[in-house]
Amino acid sequence: MTHVLTDLTVGSVVAEASFRVTRDSLVHYAGASGDFNPIHYRDDVAQSVGLSGVLAHGMLTMGLAVQPVVDWAGDPARVVDYQVRFTRPVFVDATEGALVNVVAKVGALDFEANVARIDLVVNFNGATVLGKAQARVNLA
Repeated sequence: MTHVLTDLTVGSVVAEASFRVTRDSLVHYAGASGDFNPIHYRDDVAQSVGLSGVLAHGMLTMGLAVQPVVDWAGDPARVVDYQVRFTRPVFVDATEGALVNVVAKVGALDFEANVARIDLVVNFNGATVLGKAQARVNLA
């Protein structure tokens, strides 16, 4: 579906999604990214550095968070900029995993450039894990 900038309203929700991250997800991501830091798969190592347990890769969380925007835009090439601040880790329980929730809202509209800024609220266990998460989507 093609979206038209004039049909959007600042503050409106354009996409929502939830992602279950498991220890298996972390192993697959480690293999794909080459990031084999043991804090992402070994509780003892994570705890030895002061963490309460294994945590998801930040870039995995970042990638999951933008996926609803990509789906909404209809073409990944429409996402011309994407930035986040990592604010809290996503701890991945060995049996339950972790549920990451994403809500994407229109944050600003640039009619001259035909670009919508989509603001993402990304939560895990009721806490925001990505701050200032924003994607710019070209709707030309």
